[in-house]
Amino acid sequence: MDAGDLVRTVKWMASLRTVGSAQGLRSVRSAWRRRRVDAAGLPRPGAQRARVPGPAEGADPEPGGGVVRFARSSLRVRVAAGGAVFCGWDGAAPEPSYALAGPVPEVDERAVLEPDTDGGWRVVSERVLVVVSRHGAVEVRTPGGVMLRRDLPPRWWEPVAGASGGARWVQRSEVAADARFFGLGGRAAGPRLRDGVYRLWNTDPGGAFEPGDDPLYITMPVQLVVADAGTHLAFCDNTWDGRVTLWEGEEGAGSGHDRPGRCEMRMEGGPLRSWVVVGTPARVLHGWAALTGGAALPPAWALGYQHARWGFGSEGEVRRVVAGYRERGLPLSAVHLDIDHYRGHRVFTVDRERFPDLPGLAADLRGEGVRLVSIVDPAVKVEPGLEVYDSGREAGAFVRDARGEDVRGEVWPGESVFPDFTDPGVRRWWGGLYAERLVQGFSGVWHDMNEPVSFAAFGDPSLPLSARHALEGRGGDHREAHNVYGLSMARAGYEGLCALRPQERPFLFSRSGWAGMQRYGGTWSGDVATGWPGLRASLALVLGLGLCGVPYSGPDVGGFTGFPSPELFVRWFQLGAYMPLFRTHAAITAGRREPWEFGAEALEHTGAALRERMRLLPYYVTLAHLAQRTGAPYVRPVWWRSPEDRALRDCEDAFLLGDSLLVAPVLEAGADRRAVRLPRGRWYDTATGRAHEGPGQVLLDAPLSRVPVLARAGSVVPVAGADGAVELEVWPPAAGRTGGGVLITDAGEGWGRPEVVRFTTRSRNGLVTVEQEGASEVGYPVRLRG
Repeated sequence: MDAGDLVRTVKWMASLRTVGSAQGLRSVRSAWRRRRVDAAGLPRPGAQRARVPGPAEGADPEPGGGVVRFARSSLRVRVAAGGAVFCGWDGAAPEPSYALAGPVPEVDERAVLEPDTDGGWRVVSERVLVVVSRHGAVEVRTPGGVMLRRDLPPRWWEPVAGASGGARWVQRSEVAADARFFGLGGRAAGPRLRDGVYRLWNTDPGGAFEPGDDPLYITMPVQLVVADAGTHLAFCDNTWDGRVTLWEGEEGAGSGHDRPGRCEMRMEGGPLRSWVVVGTPARVLHGWAALTGGAALPPAWALGYQHARWGFGSEGEVRRVVAGYRERGLPLSAVHLDIDHYRGHRVFTVDRERFPDLPGLAADLRGEGVRLVSIVDPAVKVEPGLEVYDSGREAGAFVRDARGEDVRGEVWPGESVFPDFTDPGVRRWWGGLYAERLVQGFSGVWHDMNEPVSFAAFGDPSLPLSARHALEGRGGDHREAHNVYGLSMARAGYEGLCALRPQERPFLFSRSGWAGMQRYGGTWSGDVATGWPGLRASLALVLGLGLCGVPYSGPDVGGFTGFPSPELFVRWFQLGAYMPLFRTHAAITAGRREPWEFGAEALEHTGAALRERMRLLPYYVTLAHLAQRTGAPYVRPVWWRSPEDRALRDCEDAFLLGDSLLVAPVLEAGADRRAVRLPRGRWYDTATGRAHEGPGQVLLDAPLSRVPVLARAGSVVPVAGADGAVELEVWPPAAGRTGGGVLITDAGEGWGRPEVVRFTTRSRNGLVTVEQEGASEVGYPVRLRG
C-alpha cells in the first residue's frame, strides 16, 4: 500500500460511515476476498530479464512506411493518409484497439521508407518526417526537419524461461525545452501538467477530490504537447496500468544549453504501440477525432440547465423543486434521479412507495419542457428472483474469477456482480435492459460507479486484477480490461438506446471512460469537493478532457459535498453556465443546490447567468455540431489559435468558448476585479462594449453579478432573441479587417442532416457589413454590438 492508497482508504472509510457500519464491515470482507482471489489467480512474479532493441539490421518497406528490424526487436512505422504516425514494437499492429473508431486509417501511399545516416532509417511524407536511429530512437519532425518529439529506445523486462507473467516496459521521450504538457484524461491539477507522476488507472478517489488528488475517474495515455516548434498529440494505445512521469524543460539550463522536456511512461504489460498527430491544435484534434471517432451529438435540450440530487427522496419532492424553478421564471431542461429512486439501490428498478407513478411524473414534466434522466450503475445485486440478476446469470454475463465463479463485490445494493462489457453478447444483453428506463419515461442516462467500483476498506476499490474478461474474444484479465470497463459500458448503453429508439439520438454521459469515449457521450467531474479549490479543479477537468477528445463535460455545480457559501455557489454557477454540461448536483449529506436556497442576491445573479446560457443556446448547438465534425472542444484553452504565445500557454484561469467568446471566471473568494490575458487581436467586453487590444493583459471588473466575457472582433454569434428565434450578434471587426461565424441549426432530436450557414463580416470606412454565404441577403435579424 503506497501513500495514495492510504489516503484513498481513509476517504473510503469516512464515506462509508454515511451508509452505516454494516456496509463498512462488508467492505472489509470484500477487500480480503479480493486479495485472496488475486493470490490464487495472478501469475506469481519471478525472475526477469531486461531487453533493448539492439542495433538495426535492416528494413522492409511497406505501404505508408515499413518495418525496421533490430537485433532483438522490430519497429513498424506507418504514416496514415491524414498524417498520423503509427509506431508498433515487437510486431504490435494498430488493431485490435478500443480507441480506434472503425477500420485502421488508410496509409499515405506517398510515404517512403529510405536509409538515413549512421545506419538508421526514415519515413518521408508530405506532412511529417519520422527518423529511426540505428539503436531504436524515434524522432517525429516537421516536414522541414524541426524535431517535435524524440522517443528513446524502449526497454522491456520479460520473464525468464520457466517464469510466468507478461513483459513490463518503459519508454522515455524528449520534447522541446519550452514545451507544455496537457491531457492524460481528467486531471484535477491541470490543465497544464507540471512535473510529477500521473497514474493511468481509472479510480474513484472515495468521498470527494481536490486538485491534489490523482488519479481520478478517467485516465488516458493521451498527451497534447504545445511548443514553439509546433503542437503534437501522442497516444500510447495500451489499456494496462501505468505511470507517466513528466519533467518540464528549461531553456538555457546548464552551461547555456537547453534542457529538454521529458516524459517517462512505465506500463505493467500490454503492447508498445503509439500514434502521433502533428499540426495546429485544431488540426491535431481533428486528426485525433478521425482516429477515435466524432463526438456523440447531444440533443439540444441537453445543452440547457439540468438539476440533479442524490436524495430527492420522493416524486412529490421532484415536483416541488421543478415548481420552484417555474415559479421563479428559471429555465430548466432536465432533472436527474440518483440511486435513491431505485428499490434498495437495485439497478433497473423503481421504489414504488416513493415514486408510485414514474411514467406519469416523466410525462407531466415533459409537458413543461423538463426531461428526466436516470442514473445507471453497473453493479447487479446478488439476489435470485431479481430479474436483472437472473437474466444475467442465464446469459453468463458476469465477470468471473480464474476458477470460473462469478466475481462478487460490495456496492450500494450490497453484495453484487459485474457485467463483462468487453463481451459483445453481454453488451447486447445490457443494452436491451434500457427498455425498462424508457418505459419509465427517462430521456437520458448517466453512468456512475463504472471504474468499476467495489467498496474496499483497503487496497484498490475495484475488481480483482485476476478477474477474467472476454476482451472481444481474445481473453484476458482485469489488468487489461479495467481502464476500458467504463468505455465498454458506455458503448453497451449507447448502442442499446440506438436499437431501442432508432429515431432519437441517445443522451448518455459516463463518470469513467477511456480514449474514444466521446463516440458514446460525455462525462462530468465526478465528486468534486465543495470549496474554492474544487471550483478551480472543475475548470481544469473540462479543459483537459476536451484536449483528449471529450468535448461534452461539466462539473457538479456547487461541488458534490458540503455547503457552499452564497458567493461560492454564485461563482460556480457562473462558471457552469459556460460549460457544455451545465448541471447542479450534490450528495445526500450535502446542502441543497436550488438557486433560491442561497438568498435573494444569489438568486438574482444565478438567474442572470441561467438566462444568458439559454440566450446562447443556438451558439452551443453550433459548437456541439462543430465538435462532432472537427473534434474541436466547446471549451478551449486561450492559446487555441495562438499556441506560439508562451504567456497564453501558462494561462489556466480563463478559456475560449468556441472561437468567438473568451470567458474569465472568478475562482477566488472576495474578488470583484480580475486580470485577463488576451490572445492577439481586438476583444470587446460584452458588458461594457469597450474594446481591448491583444496580446496583453487587462484588468476588468468582475462584480458578483457577472464574470468577464469578451467577444472576438469580427465574430458572428448566433443567439436566441426575445421570441426564441435565432438572431445574429455581430461584433465589428477592426478597420480594414474581416471576420465571420457559423450557425448550425439542429434538425430535431433525430439523425437528420442539419443546415450549416456561414457568415462573413467586414469593416470599411466605418461601415460594418454582414454577408451570408450563398444568399443575396442575411436571413436572420442582425444586432450590432460593441
